[in-house]
Amino acid sequence: MRVVVCGGGVIGASTAYFLSRRGAEVTVVERRAVACASSGKAGAFLALDWCAGSPLDALARRSFALHARLPDEIGDDYGYQRVTTHGAYAVAGQAARRSAGSDHDWLSERVVVTGRLGSPETTAMVHPRLFTEALIRAAQARGAELRIGRVTRLLRSDDGSVRGVEVDGESVVEADAVVIAMGPWSILAAGWLPLPAVMAYEGHSLLFETGASIPPEALFLEYQDRGGRVLTPELFPRADGTTYVALSTTQDPLPLDPADVSPDPSAIDQLEGICEGISPALARDRIVARQACYRPVTQDGLPLIGKVPDLTGAYVATGHSVWGVLNGPATGEAMAELIVDGAATTTDLRPFDPARLLPLDPRRLRLSNQ
Repeated sequence: MRVVVCGGGVIGASTAYFLSRRGAEVTVVERRAVACASSGKAGAFLALDWCAGSPLDALARRSFALHARLPDEIGDDYGYQRVTTHGAYAVAGQAARRSAGSDHDWLSERVVVTGRLGSPETTAMVHPRLFTEALIRAAQARGAELRIGRVTRLLRSDDGSVRGVEVDGESVVEADAVVIAMGPWSILAAGWLPLPAVMAYEGHSLLFETGASIPPEALFLEYQDRGGRVLTPELFPRADGTTYVALSTTQDPLPLDPADVSPDPSAIDQLEGICEGISPALARDRIVARQACYRPVTQDGLPLIGKVPDLTGAYVATGHSVWGVLNGPATGEAMAELIVDGAATTTDLRPFDPARLLPLDPRRLRLSNQ
């Protein structure tokens, strides 16, 4: 079976990997580079049970388990590590609230740790770019092809089913199935096939070289700035000695080309100031990257995972919001089952059916009443 996966981010890479495991002939078409957008600039925090009580719970739990076994399975080191996760708060300019010599000496004394949110048994991390690249390499080792180019058209057979894609307006990649996994840029495929709206949620982040000065402790912080606003930065130390700090601050239009994504200077300056108040280890002279990314979000907050209605051979996997890296493996596994076997068995995909957010087609209504 020939499958084209449109998008070389973590969802596309996961889908390609699990398809290759099932013997499919996979071609990944990526416009710029593997993990060039949010999959390379995400926090990549993993949580076992933070989606409990929501339709995402089973997907997250399955994916958390897959994350634990994938480093050995694919034989690659991409910084998977278990972490302890804490909640905390701080007020800008406020005097020290806790005494020195606590269990969190790497934090500024104005940061008060309020409690533990996760243990090494329930929270973990990966390096997102390295993880995505490792999945692509593992798929390539099983025969998958990576092609750099822009998908410009979906090709259909005489009976209306999918038969491949056009790349860069000229070459054709034939396929029995096509998966749209282009993150927020999946909305561009709405011109080729019926897709619900996919919106772009922007976030800014800084990457610091911190070495061993910050332990493997993720931090979710409520930070009251001098104007009284409460901001919610997130801090994730990585196994490679860097620390990632993110904050969602502005909402700019999504550029048509991922290469045109750039951070807003005022948002970055704000985040740098917050970091200086969080920890001495997060000084401006330790910054190695200032970045922004856009995550895909749907109208109801749930991803689109499944068949595209009324178009044989077309599939979509996007809209994972901030949980893209966490839920990538289970999404890819279930998509591979759906495409190769006709049904997903490891995860129930019904809550994520793309048809739920599309206007009801009278043809489908007639069929359901027969």
